[in-house]
Amino acid sequence: MGMTITEKILAKAARRENVKAGDNLWIDVDVLMTHDVCGPPTIAIWKKEFGEKAKIWDKEKLVIFPDHYIFTKNPHANRNVDILRQFANDYDIKNYYDVGTERYKGVCHIALAEEGYDVPGTVLFGTDSHTCTSGAFGMFATGVGNTDAAFILGTGKIWEKIPESMKFTFNGKMPNYLTAKDLILQILGDIGTDGATYRAMEFDGESIFSLSMFERMTLTNMAIEAGGMNGIIAVDEATKKYLSEIGITDYKIFESDSDAKYHSTYKYDVSKIEPLVAKPHSPDNRDTVRNVQGTKLTKCYIGSCTGGKITDFRYAAGLLFGKQVKVTTFIVPASTAIAKQLEEETISGVSLKDIFEKSGCIIAESSCAACLGGPSDTIGRSVDGDVVISTTNRNFPGRMGSKKSQVYLASPLTVAASAITGKITDPREFL
Repeated sequence: MGMTITEKILAKAARRENVKAGDNLWIDVDVLMTHDVCGPPTIAIWKKEFGEKAKIWDKEKLVIFPDHYIFTKNPHANRNVDILRQFANDYDIKNYYDVGTERYKGVCHIALAEEGYDVPGTVLFGTDSHTCTSGAFGMFATGVGNTDAAFILGTGKIWEKIPESMKFTFNGKMPNYLTAKDLILQILGDIGTDGATYRAMEFDGESIFSLSMFERMTLTNMAIEAGGMNGIIAVDEATKKYLSEIGITDYKIFESDSDAKYHSTYKYDVSKIEPLVAKPHSPDNRDTVRNVQGTKLTKCYIGSCTGGKITDFRYAAGLLFGKQVKVTTFIVPASTAIAKQLEEETISGVSLKDIFEKSGCIIAESSCAACLGGPSDTIGRSVDGDVVISTTNRNFPGRMGSKKSQVYLASPLTVAASAITGKITDPREFL
């Protein structure tokens, strides 16, 4: 019996010829990532369990991005960053990207790709559920808790059960009104928030490989919203091109065997999918935009690891060009590199940044911002009574701030169209 791409990568990491779903094995970790929310407790556990003279297994393989609660006066949030800064200084951590410096990058999941940590065939663990984003690069990436991260920090290893794989194949040419966000909302509506629990979600098909790397990252990013252990997409020419442009040329490519065993397979024709939303209060509460069209909004939000990438802003700017927003609309670039791109990229000679500003949007600094609610002075945070449409990944009660607000999840096209009218609007009205 052949192996899936996930099984092959984990077999390599376990130094085995073959593995199968259900096997429990020690896995060698290539990269451990943490940030300002989970970094301090991870460090504390590591020191407690490994002793005050604890050694990091490999400092080159530890990456730390402050990104969640950073542009705030909240003393607890500021203290967390102070702890990371001190730790990086004490242990001479080269891969620490401090806020307030030129090294600051923004949201960890996007920065991992930009800084060349997303390498095909490797294994990446992070103290964040959306670490699965990196699987767009043909690698195994998943989130872990602080205790597991502390163990990796000391040993470079983790005991893992090999997950079963599910395969999602999308066929056909992507229509101009669909984005990767619509595809993943389609899946979530079909299988639910626990439909892929502890399984690998493999994305395949003509439609998937027509997407840019940033769009692919939207799919793998939201694998966790179905309970997935990891999301993964095989390497192709687009992957190789992205990596070569940032100087990454040395890696191993894996593909699923034709006789690999899957828990289940799903096939879609993209021409039959229409713009979708996830209604409050769950990412799997799927409906068509058409069915909820006209719902009045108080805020629109385009940002996060899911929806704050350059492709998301290209979609949005194309719709907002020459128009005005009717409700408060936040533009939050996921990384400082993307923020720079907003100034450099143009439509008809006008920069994306200028398009957003002229349409009345509020542009925030690169960070997770309101996606995780955050302290009360977090930009874009929802308040009681808000009805928000957002490109983020979760809409649980209180996720973006107030538990008495409602959040609809949608594509950047749908959010931009809705910003123009002040109510949930099908992007096809403007395309």
